[in-house]
Order: sequence, then C-alpha cells, then structure tokens
Amino acid sequence: LFLAACVNVSSERQAQYTTEARATAGEFAKTLGGELKAAMKGVGPEGAITVCKDRAPAIAAEVAQEHGVGLRRVTFKSRNPASVPDPWETRVLHDFERRLARGESAANLEYSEVIREGDTKTFRYMKGLVVQEICMTCHGTPETIPDGVKAKLAAEYPTDQATGYLPNMLRGAISVKKPL
Repeated sequence: LFLAACVNVSSERQAQYTTEARATAGEFAKTLGGELKAAMKGVGPEGAITVCKDRAPAIAAEVAQEHGVGLRRVTFKSRNPASVPDPWETRVLHDFERRLARGESAANLEYSEVIREGDTKTFRYMKGLVVQEICMTCHGTPETIPDGVKAKLAAEYPTDQATGYLPNMLRGAISVKKPL
C-alpha cells in the first residue's frame, strides 16, 4: 500500500530539513492566520471565508515557491478536494490523532522523515493544526456556526465535510514535501 520506504540520512541533515520545514510551515500559518484575523475583523466571518478559499492556496503557493517545496493543508474532513491526504499524510494524521488522545500537547504535533518515492528521495514534514476558538465559527458544530456562515459555506463548498469540530481537536496538518 505504501510505495514509500524510509531512507537513512544523517541526524544532522534530518534536523536541518526539519528546522527548515518547520519555519516554512510557520511562515505559511502566520501569514494565513494574520489575513484571516484581519478579514474576520474587517468583513466578518462570511467575508473571511474567501481568505481560506482563495488566499490560503495562493499563500501556500507563494511560500512554497520561495522555499522550493511543495506545501499544502491536508485533512480527513475536507472542504476543498485538494486537501485530501495522500497515503503518507494519512498515516501521519492518524498518528497525530493518537498522540493528541494520549494527552500530548498540540504544539508538539509534528513529524518528518526522508522517504523514497519511486526513484526520488523526498523529505516529508507535517505540522498538526488543532482547532482554535476562532475556527469554531466556520468549522464548529451546527449549533456554533451562524446561519449566514452556513449559507456561504454551502454556496462556496457544496461537498463540505469540514464541520463538527470542537476546540483542541485535530483539524488537519500543514504538509511540506521536498525532493532531494
């Protein structure tokens, strides 16, 4: 099922790749979070939906190009079909769920390794995204999502699965991929 196999690299090289990927994921999250908070204040939650729909992929593409990596958000409950995890990401997301259930801090939800995909050696990294209070307006339970937001989500994402969350649940992850 997995076409990837773990590849041995030095611990120093692995640490370097991880540090770089952590910074890249952090840059993406900080930029997206800043734009989302500004939109929530400026145009409200209904208007802020366009930040996640349009600006998130654009920000990811900009950050990815700047750092020479693949970068995306992945989740089991997607709003955007492009967010469906691949087999490696699926395995890591399940591991994040287990780690959270055991009481591990959400801040520690990250994983990296160098794998072989076909003839290519690839560095993979994921940083877990945990539901924050601000997320509840669009990703919460039916009781917490305002009617106007529900209507906008239905119009923008007809196959939306990304609701029903509670604070501190795993929402998904930022995934970084770099061919070596």
